[in-house]
Order: sequence, then structure tokens, then C-alpha cells
Amino acid sequence: DLDRFTYTPITVNQLSPKVNNEKKKTRFLLIARMLWDKGVGEYVQAARLLTRRYPRTEFCMIGFLDFQNPEAISEAQVNEWISEGIVQYLGVINDIRPEIVKADCVVLPSLFREGTPRSLLEAAAMGRPIITTNSVGCRETVDDGVSGYLCIPSDSIDLSKKMERIIQLNDTQRYEMGRCGRKKMETQFDEQIVVQKYLEVISRNLC
Repeated sequence: DLDRFTYTPITVNQLSPKVNNEKKKTRFLLIARMLWDKGVGEYVQAARLLTRRYPRTEFCMIGFLDFQNPEAISEAQVNEWISEGIVQYLGVINDIRPEIVKADCVVLPSLFREGTPRSLLEAAAMGRPIITTNSVGCRETVDDGVSGYLCIPSDSIDLSKKMERIIQLNDTQRYEMGRCGRKKMETQFDEQIVVQKYLEVISRNLC
């Protein structure tokens, strides 16, 4: 239900049309289990590339360390990234909405066919631009260049270019991108709409 996600955009007149305001950092957020096939490695490498050019940018990660999974990223590896100053690991957070509010963009560069990722739906529903891979399940959550960007799976350079586009947007442009994402959620992914489409399919098959 989209009503769960509070959407409180400020008016366009309150937004600064400046790019890279020195008083404000651009904040990216990845929400996923810490697995290689979730694209966490690509996210970190993209962050490494961008930090050199845009030091006033933050790269955060939320998600549990799934040690039982063969694709698990070790705690030592995460700590190494933190020590390097590339990312901030926020651990496991039950209610991610306050962190989405703080983010300028939510990123999920998953490497494999997903169901529709809940983190992307929640981010878009809250009016945040998203970046995800051009793969089944992920690409359905974004209109490329309108509500966010699609990137090439397993390509940290392409991911960094798409993240750089977000950095270079002014506040008004980010607001508009987020507004388009919210509208997409309202028209295509609201729980009631999805259930209705499901019932229509069942009805057709029973006829």
C-alpha cells in the first residue's frame, strides 16, 4: 500500500537550482543483503571512482551479512571498505524509510534476475530517483532517464556514470525525477492495482 510511504516534497520554489551546493553532500544509498550478486562490489567500485572527483558525496549501505550464502561478502571485506573511507555501512535497519528520506538516490545494481525489488519500490514511492540494472525485475521499476537510470549489469564504470548524472542534477531536476517515480508507483505498482491485475488474469483463465 503506497499510503505507507509518506511523500513530503517541498515546493519547487523552495528548491535551489544550483549543482553540487557546497553546503550539501549528495547521498547514495544501497539497500540489500551484502552479497556479491546484489552488485555490492560494483557499487563500492563506482563509489571509489566518484569519490576522487566528488569528495562531497556519501555512499551508504544497509543490509545484513548473509554468511550462509555462497555469494556472501565477508565482514572483513566490509570493514576494509569502511577503513578505506569509501562507504558507510549502516548495518541492519528495520524501518528504512528515514534513511530513504536522507538519500538523494537509491541504488541497486543487482547482477541476476530479481523479483521486483521492494527497496526500489519503496524509494520510488517516497519520491527518490533510483538507479538499477537493465535486467528482469529491476528495469520494470524505473523509466530510464525519467524517474532514474538503468545501468549495465556487472559494469561499475557504467554505474558510476549514471550516479554521476545524479550528482550533476540540480535540486529541481532531482525533485522532478522523484516525482515521476512516485507517479509510476501510483499508476503501476500500487498494491490494489497489482491485485486487480492478478484477479483479471485469473478471471480470464477461468472463462
